[in-house]
Amino acid sequence: MTPLIRNSPTARTRLLAVFGSPVRHSASPAMHNAALEELGLDWTYVACAVEPEHLREALDGARRMGFAGVNLTVPHKQLAVPLMDVLDPTAREYGAVNTVVFEAEDAEGLWRPVGQLRDPSGPVRLHGYNTDADALVRALGEDLAVEARASRILLLGAGGAARAAALRLADEQVGGLWLVNRSMEKAEALAREIADRSLVTEIHLGYPEGDVEVVLNATSLGLQESDALPLDTRRFPLTRADGVYDMVYRPAETRLLRAAREAGCRTANGLGMLLYQGAAALELWTGRPAPVETMRRALKAEVYGTAS
Repeated sequence: MTPLIRNSPTARTRLLAVFGSPVRHSASPAMHNAALEELGLDWTYVACAVEPEHLREALDGARRMGFAGVNLTVPHKQLAVPLMDVLDPTAREYGAVNTVVFEAEDAEGLWRPVGQLRDPSGPVRLHGYNTDADALVRALGEDLAVEARASRILLLGAGGAARAAALRLADEQVGGLWLVNRSMEKAEALAREIADRSLVTEIHLGYPEGDVEVVLNATSLGLQESDALPLDTRRFPLTRADGVYDMVYRPAETRLLRAAREAGCRTANGLGMLLYQGAAALELWTGRPAPVETMRRALKAEVYGTAS
């Protein structure tokens, strides 16, 4: 077999992408292209800036151009839910889509990922998944040594990523979950949703009075150095948290993580979550085990400038 030349797509190359706004900071192309090369697949993964009002057209264009799948990042995860033809239970459960698998019918009339079909033809449907939620729980355990069950967690945000995080953490029966968001209406709606589902978790609005195991930033604040902190340290000093996890991974140390480190907290950025959601997405698209360590090295090289 002729060896593949990385980043040299041909007319036969299958396409993958991440859609977001902003998206130039994304490390997903580095992670996925390293994995695709490791797997010996003639596929390539790119980042595409897509404004929210154009998400429907972008997804339809990807469908028509034969994409195997796409990832969705801020601000598209909730917006994509009604745009899917089929929702996996993960996406339905957590109300957000971060992975889209394009599917066509095989010779037996069964819907399968187009990336796993030799010559897909006929209608193509969009199958939406959420691989974020499980990735977060795994990353908290590996990066901060936090067992979600029975932990007290302060969650910042109530958007697509935060909603998936809150519902997944509630599934884990955390000891207490405090919701803080710029719009308290969204936080209140999320709290009601968790309560309506009878999940065994104490839900509170606003900042806790006591200490917590984890402060979890699920907002996009931190992508820019000029961004304000996503929490009010006058109302909740970081010295009252054992650890701080920021879903933002670029910059590698956000203002929040720097302040947390200076306060003596254990800290982690969102690279672990990105890794595991990406590995799960790759397996959905290709039907093959993801080379997780190759993906991890590529992410570290991209974000930290080193694979060690």
